[in-house]
Amino acid sequence: MRSAIRRTAHRTAPRSRRTTALAAFTVLACASTAVAAGDPRPPEVAATVETPAVHDDAAGGKANADDPAVWVDPDQPGRSLVIGTLKQGGLDVYGLDGARLQHIAAPPAPGDDAAPGRFNNVDIVYGFELDGEKTDLALVSDRGRDRIRAYAIDGAALADGKAPLRDVTSDDVAPVFAGSEAEVDEQHTAYGLAAYSHDGDAYAVVSQRAETRMALLKLKDDDGKVGYKSEDSVDLPGTFTLPNQKKWTPCADPGEHAQVEGMAVDQEEHILYAAQEDIGLWRVDLDDEEFGKPALMDKVREYGVPWTYDTEEEECVIDTSADPGYGGRHLAADAEGVTVYHAKDGKGYVLASSQGDSTFAVYRRDGDNAWVGSFTVTDSPATDGVQHSDGSTVVNVPLGERFPQGMWVSQDGEVAPADGDRESTGYKFVRWDAVASAFPDRLLVDTTSFDPRDTD
Repeated sequence: MRSAIRRTAHRTAPRSRRTTALAAFTVLACASTAVAAGDPRPPEVAATVETPAVHDDAAGGKANADDPAVWVDPDQPGRSLVIGTLKQGGLDVYGLDGARLQHIAAPPAPGDDAAPGRFNNVDIVYGFELDGEKTDLALVSDRGRDRIRAYAIDGAALADGKAPLRDVTSDDVAPVFAGSEAEVDEQHTAYGLAAYSHDGDAYAVVSQRAETRMALLKLKDDDGKVGYKSEDSVDLPGTFTLPNQKKWTPCADPGEHAQVEGMAVDQEEHILYAAQEDIGLWRVDLDDEEFGKPALMDKVREYGVPWTYDTEEEECVIDTSADPGYGGRHLAADAEGVTVYHAKDGKGYVLASSQGDSTFAVYRRDGDNAWVGSFTVTDSPATDGVQHSDGSTVVNVPLGERFPQGMWVSQDGEVAPADGDRESTGYKFVRWDAVASAFPDRLLVDTTSFDPRDTD
């Protein structure tokens, strides 16, 4: 979320957590983003593992957890890795016990007036042919420098107790969206990222910060390092005609538009699910290296609500008393982290973070993507719950004794207990069978019909 939001009936509390003032939104939105009257409370699940908290201050290296990805070890699944972005803090690599195994710093600023690297989203590519070798990659969107960076994942090094990731980004990769280095520093740059493979080639869908655009990139081997070229782009709508024929544009800071961050690709069906933060969840077919026509699958509750922008306070003022009722019921802005659970015969689920009320919406993967239900991650003796989640990912295959029926990982935007006034974030690891069994009609658990490492 970019701009602060307040309701006309309240004033915001002092903004102490994020420059985006998410805290102000969550305090004021509780009445309108709670479970609708008459709806049952969402099922609760608990995490079994959490990573060490990171802190977005100078002492903490300006680390702010954002988006996770899981690499499945082909030889010993219980030795698989969780890779998490830390924005300006770079990248952390964790074991399934939550212990930090490796830290990678974001690239420094190339000049005094330039922005440093800032790692936003991460995803995994399996079996990319690099210098003649099948190589697994962690792809990262570098919002600060408007690049995609690639890190080779070395399972043998991991088995020997060595750092498993190494940078294999081509030295001459160009900005994804900016036409010049001066434009890079304006920070309308690479933001969300989702990777997939098709017919032996690897691709990344990348969204643009503060814009509605998404780009489709094809990875290439550049003399033993990873480069990319642009294949296609698409612009999602930024203004909408409501059923009452009025035009509506979601509120944003001046000069910014309704951006996408959370994204995932259905690896079997080649369908992109993209969360446009203040709008809702889109479904876009990926066909012959091109974007299909976007279809809005679900809307945030705040869709269509009138607003004004308070220039003195630098925040949106939403007039909830004039809500025309055109929004959805399952997502409270921002719509964020998206992931796909694959099961047999095209079944499974699409999961999306409803950041405004700290719930997670679950939709069917097949048919018209009907909403199944929502859940929350609550406190337990082992870990605290999840609040205001940015990113998440799910894996269906067994990952050792800790996660014998797969796992779901979420960023936690408010780690407890707090360390004074420091902003604390991290990641929570949850057994998929715990998520599935929390629902009155148990969700599918299918550990055999889809292999995330099978890219053919």
